[in-house]
Amino acid sequence: MSYAMQLLIHRGDFCHGRRLLPQALRSLLRTLSSGPRVSRSLRESYQLLQLELPDEGESSPAQVKEAYLRMAKLYHPDSGAATVDEALFARIEEAYRAVLAHQSRLQSCGGSMEEEEEKVKGVAPQHRHYLSYEGVGSGTPSQRERQYRQFRVDRAVEQVLDYRQKEHETAAAAEGALVERDVRQRSRQIKVTQAVERLVEDLIQESMSRGDFRNLSGAGKPINKFEHNPYADPMTHNLNRILIDNGYQPPWIVTQRDIREDIAQIRERLLQGRARLADPMNPREHAQWQQLCGVVADDLMKLNKTVDNFNLIAPMLSMQMVHFSLEREIDRAEKAAIQGRQERKRERVREWEEQRREREREREKRDTIKTQHSWQGGLLAWMQNLLK
Repeated sequence: MSYAMQLLIHRGDFCHGRRLLPQALRSLLRTLSSGPRVSRSLRESYQLLQLELPDEGESSPAQVKEAYLRMAKLYHPDSGAATVDEALFARIEEAYRAVLAHQSRLQSCGGSMEEEEEKVKGVAPQHRHYLSYEGVGSGTPSQRERQYRQFRVDRAVEQVLDYRQKEHETAAAAEGALVERDVRQRSRQIKVTQAVERLVEDLIQESMSRGDFRNLSGAGKPINKFEHNPYADPMTHNLNRILIDNGYQPPWIVTQRDIREDIAQIRERLLQGRARLADPMNPREHAQWQQLCGVVADDLMKLNKTVDNFNLIAPMLSMQMVHFSLEREIDRAEKAAIQGRQERKRERVREWEEQRREREREREKRDTIKTQHSWQGGLLAWMQNLLK
């Protein structure tokens, strides 16, 4: 009941000790008690908060508060959502206050409108109190935000520590399984080795019993395997001899040999390519030479990586190699090509000189024969003249 209804009741006439209401007052009470009259603005407030209208049903204060919080998270300027709308949120806040005031008037009809409005203002919570930080922190929103950030950092650190602890436990379990497997394999290998040793020992004893080790050359004499180097360790010498006999070579020797073979092939390719071209080169030959140099540059890059690997495994510092340069190799190839041309030119000159000498000798020989024939012909003619 509203304040006007109470005033009319208290001002009614009394008859025979009882309160009597006029007929007009009774009709007014029936009209006011038949149901609350909802204005258009109040209907818009309920619709804005997405609540049921008073005609359709009643919404509890908890439902009104929950609807306001849901709308504040969507449209509040500080919520950080994509649907932020400051003007719409102002309307939502006004609608929330109006709905609370209406529900408060429905629950309590006594008191003045000013007292009800003050009560509504005191009860209506500020929208900033409902920004969610998972219930962490206190104070102003900025203070709560800093406390929430620190809380998230601490929680992340704890999660990282838990994850690392689980990883260490998993690794330790895996390592334990690997150690156990290695122990089993090692024990199996030891058993096999012991069985082979027993078999070899049995064969040696059987051969000795048959006398196969009698009459051996050098029996009872010292072994003279280390006369060339008396300071060498016998065990090391035997191991090296076994490795050499079986064709084993250290990795650094194999790598060094591969490097020498590769650089020899690269230099031969450069030399042959430059020797086939003229000096000076025409544009077509120059393009061919540049293409060949590009291919050689890629090969030298791979070879320099091999040189780096060799320097890491070389036993002595003085045996290490430096990188091969494309410019130096090109200069070497050009110089070699020039020397080859000069050698070929000198060879052609020598061949021409030999041919010239051979022709001169042939000519002299022909002249000599011709002279002899002419002398013989003259002598015969003289003798014939004399006989006549």
